[in-house]
Amino acid sequence: MSIISPAIKGLFKLRSSAIDNFLLNPIDTQLKVFNHLISSGQFTEYGKQYHFEKLNSIADFKANVPINDYDSLKPQIQRILEGEQNILWPSEITWFAKSSGTTSDKSKFIPISKEGLDDNHYKGGKDALTLYLKQYPQSEFMSGKCLVIGGSHQINQLNEDSFYGDLSAVMLQNLSRTGNIMRVPDLSISLMSEWEEKIEKIAQTTINENVTYIAGVPTWTIVLIKRLFEIAGTNNLHDIWPNLELYIHGGVSFKPYRQQFEAFFPKGKINYLETYNASEGFFAAQDLADSDSMLLFLNHGIYYEFMPVEEYGKENPQTLSLKEVELNKNYALVISTSCGLWRYLVGDTIRFTSLYPFRIQVSGRMKHFINAFGEEVIVDNSDEAIANACELTGAIVNDYTAAPVYMTGNENGAHEWIIEFDSLPCPLPVFVEAMDKALQQINSDYEAKRYKNIALRMPIVHVMQKDGFQSWLKDKGKLGGQHKVPRLSNDRTYLEEILPYVK
Repeated sequence: MSIISPAIKGLFKLRSSAIDNFLLNPIDTQLKVFNHLISSGQFTEYGKQYHFEKLNSIADFKANVPINDYDSLKPQIQRILEGEQNILWPSEITWFAKSSGTTSDKSKFIPISKEGLDDNHYKGGKDALTLYLKQYPQSEFMSGKCLVIGGSHQINQLNEDSFYGDLSAVMLQNLSRTGNIMRVPDLSISLMSEWEEKIEKIAQTTINENVTYIAGVPTWTIVLIKRLFEIAGTNNLHDIWPNLELYIHGGVSFKPYRQQFEAFFPKGKINYLETYNASEGFFAAQDLADSDSMLLFLNHGIYYEFMPVEEYGKENPQTLSLKEVELNKNYALVISTSCGLWRYLVGDTIRFTSLYPFRIQVSGRMKHFINAFGEEVIVDNSDEAIANACELTGAIVNDYTAAPVYMTGNENGAHEWIIEFDSLPCPLPVFVEAMDKALQQINSDYEAKRYKNIALRMPIVHVMQKDGFQSWLKDKGKLGGQHKVPRLSNDRTYLEEILPYVK
């Protein structure tokens, strides 16, 4: 048992009480967060521009402050990057999370305040682990170390006193001494920018550690585990880390990866904890072991609004507060935060699976969908169809992307897929048929368009060579960190870029 575990357990007990409080008072909690944010922001340049001092209600806030995305806040963020302060948030900002939720050439630099780190990102991490302990009170994961597969950071060249990097790197760099003692690998390795060398060093330096839980995106975690298997000459991760009990994941849907992870533990059980942690904020974490929904964090420096997806793109889109949302409807997430993001459109879509308590699932991205023929396929649909086809055929999928094939002449449209398999034990057409049938069962609009091939014919599927998507990301300078392959796109830009990597 770790010597610091009793103190940490005491901290988790305090966090458990705080979670119980916002569960009992969700609406009041959000109102307090809102009032605190407006009070804090009223003397900033942005707060003065939109007269925060005169905002007496949430209705006033919605009526006077516009919905923002990164482009609309970019002029202010650029000034902060160059060293100006008190623009969007009153406290000094010297750290920025470099975000690339897609693999576009444009990077976003999300300002990170001390309050944002302490009241949101770090508190969110503590509360995620607290929720895990509530589910597994006899857990001993604190007796060992956490393997964190983080990103990298570098000095911001616009201002020598400012720094940017992946969110994970920003958090690691600012983590307390106690927090760093509890994690591996060494910070110098965690912050390496060259990912292939980084994975090798992580494997070599952690293989003999007592790793009890892992936190990282599935793709890079899989790459690391396979390298560990090569070094140790085993195919069972518990042979390397016998006390490993928990894998914390987020960033992408875990559905296509679950079968592959289960194979890493042929003789033992592993628990999973899903989190919703983006550069813009730590929003939610799984609180029930038998559910893939996540509890929305309501007292973590973020005020939430929920935009019905049909409002997206309107000149004055309407948003709902927490007490107005409904079950199983897709909403675009809009946040105001203690980092100075005001009415900021994150880009994700979520849906509520439970009210009181408020639990959510991430259903997709506002720009990651296929609707070329009225089929309205979102990432949640495609992830589930892939998972169902894998379960039926025994296939294991590493990654995929898809885009429309437009109608030409007498030929109907289609969806064109590039799929990288870790294992494909059946003929490709068998897998494609299973995937197509599953997608029809999941999405009635897709089913209607596929009926007798009226609008859509069978999907066109290319098999990507092993590590082909990694090669594409590497060539774009997007290897590692939070960079992800875009699962769906409503145009063919990404697909055409990736097709040459199919051999």
